[in-house]
Amino acid sequence: MKITNICCIGAGYVGGPTMAVIAQKCPHIKVTVVDLNTDRIEKWNDENVDNIPVYEPGLGEIVKHSRGKNLFFSTEVDKAIDEAQLIFISVNTPTKTYGSGKGMAADLKYIELCARQIARVSKDDKIVVEKSTLPVRTAEAIKNILDHTGNGVQFQILSNPEFLAEGTAVEDLLAPDRVLIGGDTTPEGQKAIQALVDVYANWVPKDRILTTNVWSSELSKLTANAFLAQRVSSINAMSELCEKTGADVTEVARAIGMDSRIGSKFLKSSVGFGGSCFQKDILNLVYISKSFGLHEVADYWEQVIIMNDHQKRRFSKKIVSTLYNTVADKKITFLGWAFKKDTNDTRESAAIYVADDLINEQANIAVFDPKVAYNQVIADLNYLESRAPHKNEALVKSFSDPYEACKDSHAIAILTEWDEFKDYDWKKIYDNMLKPAFVFDGRNLLDREKLTSIGFHYQAIGS
Repeated sequence: MKITNICCIGAGYVGGPTMAVIAQKCPHIKVTVVDLNTDRIEKWNDENVDNIPVYEPGLGEIVKHSRGKNLFFSTEVDKAIDEAQLIFISVNTPTKTYGSGKGMAADLKYIELCARQIARVSKDDKIVVEKSTLPVRTAEAIKNILDHTGNGVQFQILSNPEFLAEGTAVEDLLAPDRVLIGGDTTPEGQKAIQALVDVYANWVPKDRILTTNVWSSELSKLTANAFLAQRVSSINAMSELCEKTGADVTEVARAIGMDSRIGSKFLKSSVGFGGSCFQKDILNLVYISKSFGLHEVADYWEQVIIMNDHQKRRFSKKIVSTLYNTVADKKITFLGWAFKKDTNDTRESAAIYVADDLINEQANIAVFDPKVAYNQVIADLNYLESRAPHKNEALVKSFSDPYEACKDSHAIAILTEWDEFKDYDWKKIYDNMLKPAFVFDGRNLLDREKLTSIGFHYQAIGS
């Protein structure tokens, strides 16, 4: 099958950028991204590409290149499904907050709704592609729904997990380490796999397109994120030991990273990992392992999450203890709210949990992040349901100017590694803070010697 029409259900952090790159690289294919969120679709269609809902370096230019030619953003879901030969499902799969598997299992209600809508609308054969991060054997559930509609349409289900790192998503899409496609071993399944291979082959070298069975593909995604998160928790575990022994975790990371068997990536100690994937995928892995009775396997991976939570709590406790065991009515400035630099995504950001701890201690939080708005900060805190929303609004303010955010502050906490923070006039910031002036660097971003020479009490992770 030669693909000429693609639909993607879900216009979020995966669907939007992925489809924009496919449209740019495959001008012969019509690509339609659909979502029921009218406000989100309006932003994707905004004439000023700086206003699109996902911030990624270089994404605006790619959207501008193809939008209105062969890239379309729409709320007409049924129409797009009907016209497409190949349908990507790229909707949210959060961790369940209710019922069986609460706190660990993936909530697949949006996936199931998509499958039922595809089944209802489709009049001809379709290839359906899992793009969301999903637990193993979800493809089987999707296929069951699609194959029992009684309308005679044949569906092939493929798994095509994304391996994007937010902040470098465009780069990752243009030159991926690998594209993974899983499908059935039947002749029909192999034809479907080849159809998707042919789409990616427009710009991805064939030796970087890996095909597997559908179960291996689904599990590979969870495993990749689990391994990366494990490295972060491993170096963070050593950071606490470094602080007690007088070692420097940055020097330790450099020393072990030079070992070719280990490598240097994901060995940067910090206040903890965040983002939409790491925690969710490991919890999913834990849940799957427990459901098969593999309790030792489950315990092993759960420890990665336990260590990450500990690192965040440890950071907030250090702020409280250093500020004479009380932060009540003190202004603490957060530089950064996004879970990492070069993205406006705040999901599972360490900043949320550190702020929550400090609000429990009656601190006043001032937030500056170059890409995150105040309403998102409040929404993140309200989602935790730790207190009434009006209390979060009373104790948390956000600023559009970093110097205003730091003015009259007792302490500054670096929660996101935005490059611009390194270039601020730190002497000016120091002069306008209450003394003694503290900096808690949760990303080991700033120059210790420079800040201490200005007069700051500077504390970093792991030293």
